[in-house]
Amino acid sequence: MKTKVYFSNEQKRYKIGVKTRYLVKKAIKATLRHENFEKNAEISVTFVNNRKIHQLNLEYRGKDRPTDVLSFPMWENGFEGETDIASDAVTLGDIIISAEKAVEQAHEYGHSIFREVCFLAVHSTLHLLGYDHETSAEDEKYMNDTQEEVLSAMGLKRT
Repeated sequence: MKTKVYFSNEQKRYKIGVKTRYLVKKAIKATLRHENFEKNAEISVTFVNNRKIHQLNLEYRGKDRPTDVLSFPMWENGFEGETDIASDAVTLGDIIISAEKAVEQAHEYGHSIFREVCFLAVHSTLHLLGYDHETSAEDEKYMNDTQEEVLSAMGLKRT
């Protein structure tokens, strides 16, 4: 399985360095492995500020506030099998992370910014695969357990 992660940074306040990009890609790949996703995958990760994620929340979810992360899955209920696309990789979707909110939450929860950003990447990857904690208590429990399992395996345990 090959996973291609495309990064863009549309905010200027925080540097999104090599280590952050490396860990986010590692978290995404670990999540896909955990889910036994055996196809080649492509995911886009964009870092934005609170103003931009607030705008996206209002436009796409009707929520008038900034959140930490948004997921835009390519597939309505998660990828379910074969497609007719010519590419050898499945485009799973887009992850939008508020760098500003991630830093705020890392300080609030008392852990590293790396852990917080990786948590958001794992969380969103699960959404791209079809899990939804907002509509299913079972999915919520599974997502919480999986997030901790993946992050712990990466050495990013909750402190």
